[in-house]
Amino acid sequence: MAFNIELPHVGESVTEAVIGKWLKAPGDTIEKYDPLVEVITDKVAMDVPSPATGTLTKILAAEGETVLMGAVIAEMDTADEVVATPASTQAATSSPSASRIGTLVQGANVGPTGGAFLDTSLSTSEPASTTTSGVGDGSSSGSSSTSTRKKGFSPVVTRLAAENDVDLDSLVGTGLGGRVSKKDVLAAVENRRGSASTASPRGTVVEGEDEIIEPTPIRRMIADHMVKAVSEIPHAWSAIEVDVTGMVEWRTANKERFESANGVRLTFLPIALSVVAGALRANPRLNSSWLDGKIVLKKAINVGVAVAADGGLVVPVVHNAADATVTELAGNLDGVVKRARSGKMTIEDVRSGTFTLNNTGSLGSVWGGAIINHPQAAILTTEAIVKRPVVISNNGNDEIVVRSMMNICLSFDHRIIDGAEASTFLQAVKSGIEAIRSDSDLK
Repeated sequence: MAFNIELPHVGESVTEAVIGKWLKAPGDTIEKYDPLVEVITDKVAMDVPSPATGTLTKILAAEGETVLMGAVIAEMDTADEVVATPASTQAATSSPSASRIGTLVQGANVGPTGGAFLDTSLSTSEPASTTTSGVGDGSSSGSSSTSTRKKGFSPVVTRLAAENDVDLDSLVGTGLGGRVSKKDVLAAVENRRGSASTASPRGTVVEGEDEIIEPTPIRRMIADHMVKAVSEIPHAWSAIEVDVTGMVEWRTANKERFESANGVRLTFLPIALSVVAGALRANPRLNSSWLDGKIVLKKAINVGVAVAADGGLVVPVVHNAADATVTELAGNLDGVVKRARSGKMTIEDVRSGTFTLNNTGSLGSVWGGAIINHPQAAILTTEAIVKRPVVISNNGNDEIVVRSMMNICLSFDHRIIDGAEASTFLQAVKSGIEAIRSDSDLK
């Protein structure tokens, strides 16, 4: 029987994806779970598997087209006994094979800067830029009329044409099978503008040896996500300095023992993550989101952290971080790093984040304001650990000593969080870190 193949949902903050490359063509016979199409979101690049065994009959979403999650992208014929009703590829995401469909992407959708995953750093997160040619920027699709659907125009193309007053019937499609694609609509808009310089895309003035770089699909999706975050979330910022001398001394004293006992590297990241997760539990407003005029307090504390790999930076999520020990967090992070570096990231690794921990310190930054990872309420950056002279009081006497100091900077959604709440959270993180001593019993 014939049924529709839908683009599977991969997370609440992922609403659309770019069709990268079709791996099968109409008429091809395919087995269940065979890779069907490559798609790219702002979180993960993945191969969507076939939901059943059968024959691919029609492709509805062209390569380079941006489509909504859950939208129908193709049609397929299969036996009634295999699929009794129209199937969705969402069902395939629960299969053992589906756990292998995620692949490392060339970026992440969090703060504006990032760095490498190093022993002396905490966490990093920044979309890695590339210069590879790609498709146009993504946009959410609206509703389309029955007549336009019958003509084969996708919702994205229909909405874009309506916004720019483009007659779709007048266009010659360059997509698969002569289908009108988003690129064709954008080209029509550019031609109508009658740009004075044909070498200047979208009105950009090119002079001398200026270079035009066409962003990759993932770069465009990251850009769209950043614009959405900044335009929809009223950002506010707060920062304090933390004396991390005790944390540095504890790691130095326990590094060899910890690694020998647990078989994983001991970095500052699991220590800081443990403290941050505990502070989130005590300050639930920081672990929330704004939804339809209401504040949603998230029960699970799922902290996104950044991991550097050869192909770029990704921001996997450590689920239920507040319930884990430092040892367990170190093990979880070790697994994430290995999957990232081997290109075996899964959808589960990047979904359901409720808060983001970002480290610009490994780049040498000492102060920064990150962009909040929409739809979360806040993002915390840990800056460079720097030894500097500090004035401390000892029995009423002030003295100057050298301490390891680090700034922590919080960007927060001012619809949800006020300055007092932000400061309370920062002080909780500060107190938790500064309570660590070289002889602390961290589990």
